[in-house]
Order: sequence, then C-alpha cells, then structure tokens
Amino acid sequence: MDRRYLLTAFSYALLGLALGLYMAASHDHGQLVTHAHIMMIGFLISFSYALCYRLWLEAASGVYSGGLVTAQFWLHQLGTIGVAIGLFLLYGEFVALEVVDPFLAISSFSVFGGVLLMMVQLLKAKQAG
Repeated sequence: MDRRYLLTAFSYALLGLALGLYMAASHDHGQLVTHAHIMMIGFLISFSYALCYRLWLEAASGVYSGGLVTAQFWLHQLGTIGVAIGLFLLYGEFVALEVVDPFLAISSFSVFGGVLLMMVQLLKAKQAG
C-alpha cells in the first residue's frame, strides 16, 4: 500500500504542478484554491500515508491488507478527486456554488473519513506493537 500511495502522491503532484504552471503562464490565478487542494490533500497527505504504511503499519503487521486498508485508500482517493474536480468547476466558473456545494461536501467528508480510518489503523498498530 505504501507504493500505491507513493505513486498516487506523485501523480497528484504532477497534476497540481501542471495546473500551477498553466496559471503562471496564463497569468490567470483563478484556480489557486484548486491547485492548493490538489497539492495538499492529493500530494502531501497521500505521501504522508505512504510513510505511515511503510514506517509504522508495515512494521506492526508485516502485511497490510483487508477491508479497512482498502476502504481507507478508496475514501481518500475518491474524496481527493471529488474535491479537485468540484473546486476546478467552481473556480473555473463552470458551475454555480449551489450546484457543486453538495458534491464538495460529500467529497470533503470522504477525505475526512480516510484520515479517520488511517488514525484507527495507527491506533490498532500501536496496540499490537
């Protein structure tokens, strides 16, 4: 799982940096919030999860698999993609806030759920180790 998170982290980094380069080249920084969220929840949190799996969870269990691990990964991925798309549509003025707000709320809670499930895994690993 650490490798999966590492690869997704750098995929988000490339996407966020590409958006940043586009904004710099076009002198239109309207997607700054989208860029920041892709870099923060996409790159930084995914990279942090890769470290957690490698340094703590792998050491505690040797193997990380099962429903909790899979749920945590997909909650984070779906939430991050949802937030990125929702913010892009909102700040690109493609849709009104009233339209995208419920989608952003669900996506944000998905990211929150991913963080919560990581915390549960870390607490369980601490008890086991």
